Order: sequence, then structure tokens, then C-alpha cells
Amino acid sequence: MKLDDRIIAQHNQQSAEIHTSKFEFLKTQIIDSESIISKLIDFQIAIPSWALGNGGTRFGRFAGGGEPRNLEEKIEDVGLMHKLNRSGNAISLHIPWDIPKDYQAIRDLAKEHELRFDAMNSNTFQDQKGQDKSYKYGSLQHVDPAVRKQAIDHNIEVIKHGIELGSKSLTVWLADGSCFPGQLNFRTAFQNTLESLKEIYAALPSDWKMFVEYKAYEPNFYSTTVGDWGQSLLYASKLGPKAYTLVDLGHHLPNANIEQIVSLLLMEGKLGGFHFNDSKYGDDDLTAGSIKPYQLFLIFNELIEGMDDRKMNHATDLGWMIDASHNVKDPLEDLLQSVEAIMIAYTQALLVDSTALKEAQLKNDVARAQEILQDSFRTDVRPLVAEARLRSGGALNPIGLFRQLNVRAELIRERGLETAATGL
Repeated sequence: MKLDDRIIAQHNQQSAEIHTSKFEFLKTQIIDSESIISKLIDFQIAIPSWALGNGGTRFGRFAGGGEPRNLEEKIEDVGLMHKLNRSGNAISLHIPWDIPKDYQAIRDLAKEHELRFDAMNSNTFQDQKGQDKSYKYGSLQHVDPAVRKQAIDHNIEVIKHGIELGSKSLTVWLADGSCFPGQLNFRTAFQNTLESLKEIYAALPSDWKMFVEYKAYEPNFYSTTVGDWGQSLLYASKLGPKAYTLVDLGHHLPNANIEQIVSLLLMEGKLGGFHFNDSKYGDDDLTAGSIKPYQLFLIFNELIEGMDDRKMNHATDLGWMIDASHNVKDPLEDLLQSVEAIMIAYTQALLVDSTALKEAQLKNDVARAQEILQDSFRTDVRPLVAEARLRSGGALNPIGLFRQLNVRAELIRERGLETAATGL
């Protein structure tokens, strides 16, 4: 489904007066509003191909209808969202779910929707139909060299697909670990994984990055071979300058101080990027900002402070991607909400008076430091985010227009009610 610019313009006209009033008022409160809007226009968040359909639980999956049936339709859905909010100009593919049949045709389709290809994602956490060796007891850590070779070869294949599409990075997430004490030797598992990653790293083009993702638990609950940011940093440091740690906001033990983690990774030059989501208990994969919006703001505050200190480009020097699962909401609406929450948190963090905050820190003025942060967090920056969308050609109210046009009903009409996004 494609949206005509005239439809968006007509929709914006309906609320233009109210928006202008809110925006003009906010401008009087913010000195550098134009600079912030410029940053917002540049800031783009990648959408994962696997999040375009309804996710599942341990007990079942409840499809919503009209889900994309192939890579082409996934690109079309991401293109539709980008047309609405102008903040998601990239799609992240997962292999083997998203293997292109015709690279040129896929590149042309992505260009038609103004999209690029973000990080490529390998899959060694489940067995595929016809697969020779099983990953039941691990992949890159496996005690059998033949299993490790199969997993290595798969990752190298993923890199080759990415080269054809113009991607510049590979994300490696491993389900490897153990369920019970004594199941494996920790040091052997680490060393096997490191040696496997070295072979994959050697296959990276010179201008690529490798993101090593970590997770505290699940599907293995006794140990995980890349279980936390320290282990990921250890791998990345041993691999070389093209290897980085990737932070998924749900891949931590409860109450972990994620903002401190990203600050230190950034200081070490080893923070590669993010998978945005939210959680109440664990790796819940909920809509970004739906449970802990203040934490999301604090993370961005540390990111901006650290990136500015290293003179990094906010939009391009880190990888930004959503990784969520939609069990009860329309997946496209959920993704639109996540993008909005991320843009709001980023904007709020841009408002922080960093000079005043540093002064308060040097004076050990704890109350003042808290007030500075919470003053920015409590500022309603939605008019700024909406203005950035408007200037980019997007909708003032993306979900409002999505519903006004009955997009989901149209997708069901085109694709059917029983469709399921590939790979889920």
C-alpha cells in the first residue's frame, strides 16, 4: 500500500492550526529549537523485518491478518511507516527468513520506498528445514567442530547477502549457553565462541562492523555464553576495531543500570548500537517507552553527553533499531508508537542543560542535578517532534492517519486474513 503526498497534506491541514499554536508556544521556551529540529530530521531508526507481523508467546501466536508474506511486502510495510513518520528509513533483515531472490529488484524496491538496508542478522538459535547439524546444544560454542563450521558458514553467507544489498554491519546474537550445571565447560565454550567469531570477523569487508549482542538468559537459564555487556565487550575487544557491543534494552537482569552501561561502552569506543524495546520483567519486547520512559530518557542523556564528547554524529555513528514483539496490538501501530517514544526521549535529552548539570555534579548538588534532568524530561516536546515530521513531509499524527485510512483493513484485503509474516 502506498500513500500519496496529497493525502498526508490533507490530513495535516486538519490539525495544522492546533499544531502551529503548540509549536510556537514551545519555541518561546526553547532557545535552540531549530537546531533540535534539524537533528530530529536527521535521526532515523531502523525497523526489523521480523517485527512486521504479530509476535508469539510461549503458548501460542495470534495472527492479526494482512501480515507481509515475503520480503517485498515487508519492505512495502516499512516504506509505508516511513512515509507516515519520516523517521524510519532503514530495514534490518534476518537470514534465512529474508533471502532475496533478485538482489537488484530488492534494491530497486527499497529505493522506491526511500529505504536503505541496516544491519544483517544471522540465525543460529533455531534449526531450519533441511539443516544438517542441530543447534540444540549451541552453535558457535558447540563441542562439535562441524556444528561450529555450519554456524560460521551461515554468518559468512549473511555477510554476502548484506554486501549485495548495501548493508554495512552484521549483528550476531547467540542463544548458546547451558540449562544445567555441568552441562558445559565455561572456558571451553567461551574459547570456541571466540575462535568462531574470529573466522566470521575475518570475512567482514573493511568498511563493515560486527555487533556482538548479549542476553542474560533465555533460552538457556543456567548460563549464556554472551550473557552480559562485559562478556560482549571482551569478545569485541579481542576481535578487533570492527567489532562492537550491541545493547538490547531487554537483555539485562531486572533493574540493571543500562544508562551507566552505555556510558562506559561509549567511553571505551565499543558501543555499536541499540535494539530498542521496553520491559516489566525481562525480555518482554514491549513498545519502547511504554513501561520505563524515564529510563529511556536517561539513556539518551548519557548517549548525547558521550557522543558529543567524542564528537560523534548522533544520526550515523551508532546503529539505532527497534526490536519488539507485538502480541495484542497491530504491529505497524506498535512500531509507530515505538519510533515516536524514541524521538521524544531523544528530544528531551537534547534539552538538558549539560553545562548546568556538570556544575551541579562538581558541587555535589544532588537535588539541583535531579531538577535539571527532570525539568527536561517533564517538557512536552511532542510539538517539536511533530514539526520535524511535518518539515520532512510526514504526518502530524501518523497513527491517526493510519487509522483514518483503514490501513490494516486494506492490507487484509490485499493479502488475506490468514497470512503470517515469514520467520515467525
